[in-house]
Amino acid sequence: MSDKMTLQVLANHARAAAENMAHTLHRTAHSAFVKETQDFTVLLMDKIGDTFAVPMDLGATWYPGLSHGSAINMVDDYRPGDVAFTNDPYSGQVATHTPDTHLWRPIFDGDDIVAFAGGHIHNTDMGGAVPASLSRSLTEIHQEGIRFPPMKLVNEGVFDPQILRIMETNVRKPALNIGDIKALAGALSTGERKVQAMIARFGKTGFLQGVSALMDQSEAQARDILRAVPDGEYVFADYADEDSDEANPCRLKLTLRITDDSAVLDFTGSDPQLASSLNVPSGGNPRHTILLVGVYYVLYTLNPRLLLNSGMTRPFTCIAPEGTVLNPVEPAAVGMRSLTCARLRSVIFGAFSQAVPDRMPAAPAGNNCIVNVMTRDERTQKTVIAAVNPVVGGGGGMPHRDGSNGSGADAAYLKNTPIEITETEVPVEFVKYGLAQDSGGAGYWRGGLATEMAFRVFSPDTRITARNRDRSFFRPWGTLGGHAAGLSDMMINPGTPQARPLGNVDTAILEPGDVLEIRSAGGGGRGDPLQRPTARVARDVVGGYVSVDAARREYGVVITDGVVDEDATTALRASMTPHTQHFHFGPERNGYEAQWTDAAYDLLTQILADLPIHWRFFTKTEIFRRMKGRKGPEGVTAAFAEVCERFPALPHAAPLKEAAE
Repeated sequence: MSDKMTLQVLANHARAAAENMAHTLHRTAHSAFVKETQDFTVLLMDKIGDTFAVPMDLGATWYPGLSHGSAINMVDDYRPGDVAFTNDPYSGQVATHTPDTHLWRPIFDGDDIVAFAGGHIHNTDMGGAVPASLSRSLTEIHQEGIRFPPMKLVNEGVFDPQILRIMETNVRKPALNIGDIKALAGALSTGERKVQAMIARFGKTGFLQGVSALMDQSEAQARDILRAVPDGEYVFADYADEDSDEANPCRLKLTLRITDDSAVLDFTGSDPQLASSLNVPSGGNPRHTILLVGVYYVLYTLNPRLLLNSGMTRPFTCIAPEGTVLNPVEPAAVGMRSLTCARLRSVIFGAFSQAVPDRMPAAPAGNNCIVNVMTRDERTQKTVIAAVNPVVGGGGGMPHRDGSNGSGADAAYLKNTPIEITETEVPVEFVKYGLAQDSGGAGYWRGGLATEMAFRVFSPDTRITARNRDRSFFRPWGTLGGHAAGLSDMMINPGTPQARPLGNVDTAILEPGDVLEIRSAGGGGRGDPLQRPTARVARDVVGGYVSVDAARREYGVVITDGVVDEDATTALRASMTPHTQHFHFGPERNGYEAQWTDAAYDLLTQILADLPIHWRFFTKTEIFRRMKGRKGPEGVTAAFAEVCERFPALPHAAPLKEAAE
C-alpha cells in the first residue's frame, strides 16, 4: 500500500477500531479500577503479534510497542472463536505482574490468521499473600497470586469452565475478576469485527501490506526524531526510596547513546535483583515495552503526530543485564514493578533532558499510588475489596506552561474515581480530597501540585494496600534553575495524639474510626523561579496553590494583604541566588550522594555483578550496613572487605576482596 492517502485512511480505521474496543470494555467492565480508573489496554496486532493500533482516549498508555509474539507461539492450534490468556510474568514476556491478565484473539480470513486483537485488564485481586496481591515486602512470585502461563481460555467461543473454577477458588473477589475478563473478551470480539470490516474495504493483501506500512512509518518517524537529537552519550541516575523492608535506596542508572537515527539504552550499573517485589520482568528483551515506556513519552513529546505502534521501538536497543532489578530471574517477586517503572521513566526523562533541554519538562511526581481497601461492609455484612482511588502527583514544569496538577505527565491515564461512586461501593467516608499547597516545584514554570486524600473506615481489621508508595525521600527533580518538588507522605490519624506516620510502608491495618491520609509528590519546576512573573505568583497564592510564605521563600515575591509589593519584591529577588545547575535534586539526594558518590555506587554494582545472583542483594545490604561513617569508593572497599571477612562462604570472596583493595 504505497498511496499515502489510503494509508492514512487505514490508520484512521485502525485507531477507530481500537477506540471501539476500548469503549466496549469501558462500558461493560465490573470493577471500579477498570471502569473508572481505566487501568486496561486494548490493541490490534499483526499476524506475528506486533501492535499496530491502540486507542488514544481510553486506558493505560504503556503498551503501544508491546509484542505478544512469544506468548502467541506458546499456544497451539488456534481456531476461530478462540481466546488465549496469561498473567504469568515469566511466560511469554507479555504480562509483567500477576494482576495484569492479558487476552488475545486470533482473527481469521478464511483459513489464515491475518491479525490478533488483544489487551489486558488489571484484576482487583489474584490471590496471594495480601489483598490486591501486591506489596513491596513480598519476596517471591509465588506470594503474588495464582499464575496462568499462556493457554486457551475460550475454545471456539466457549469459556473453559475448569480455568474459571480454578480462578474462582484462588482469588478474593472472583465475580469482579471474571466479569472484567469477560468484558475484555467482548472487546476482542469488537476488534475482530472491525478488522474484518477493514479487510472487506481494503482487501486482504491491501490490509496486510497497510499494517506493515503503518509500522514502517512509525519507525521512520522515530528515526527522524532521533536524528534531530544531538549525537552523544548522556548519563543519568535516579533512586527509588527503598529497595525492600531493609529501606536502602534502589538506584537505576542509564547511559543513553544516540548515534544518528538509533539509540542504545544501557542500564548497566543499576541495582541487582532485589529481595522485594520492585523487580521489572523484562526477560532481557532488548525492545521490551516495559523498558521503553519512558521513550514513548519522549517521542510523543517531540512529535505529537507520531503513529503509536511497534515500529517506533525498532531504533532502540536496551541493555539490562540478567540478575538486575530490570531483568530478574525467576522466582523473583515483580508485583510492584510499576513503582520501579515510574523511576525508570524519570531516568529516561533525565537523560533526554540533557540531550534536548529546550524541549523536555522537569520530573513528574513519579509515585502513582494505587489505594486498595479490604473491609467488611456493615450495611450488607459482605466483604468488600476495591481500588479506592489513585493518588497521583503533578507533572513537571513544561517548556511552555506549568505542570499539570493532580494527575500529570506519565500517570495522567489513571483517572480519578468520583468519591460519590467510591462511597457507594466501599464503606469509607472521604474527609479530604484535593490538591496539596506548596507541593509543586518552584520555577519559571511551576511544577504540578500533588494530590492529597484522606478517608475514614468503619469496620475492624480493615486492610489497606497502597502500592507504589515512593518519593518520600528523593524528590522529583527540577531543571534549568527550577526547584525539586514536595515529597509524598502517608499517615494514620493525622493531627491527633494517635497520629502514626507510615513513610513508604504500603500495607496497613485500620480499626473503626481510623483515618488514612495520603499525599503524593508534586512535579519539579522548570526555569528560574525568580524570573516568574509576579502576577502569576500572585494568582497562585489567590488560588491556594502557593502560600504567602512560599511565594516569598521560593519566588522572592512579597505579598501583603493579597497585593504584590513590587519594590520589596525587586529588592528581595536581587538578594537571592538562583540555582544554576541543570538539575535541582533537593537536600535529601545531595546529602545522600555526598556519601554515595557516583564512583562509590559504580564500584558497588561492579562488585555485585561479579557475584552469583542469589548473593547480590544480600551483599548489597551488608555493605550498606557497614557504610556508617564512611563515604566514596574507599568506604565501599572497606565495607566490602568486612563483609568478605564476616561471610567466608561468599563465593570468590578472596579474589573480590583483593580486587576491591
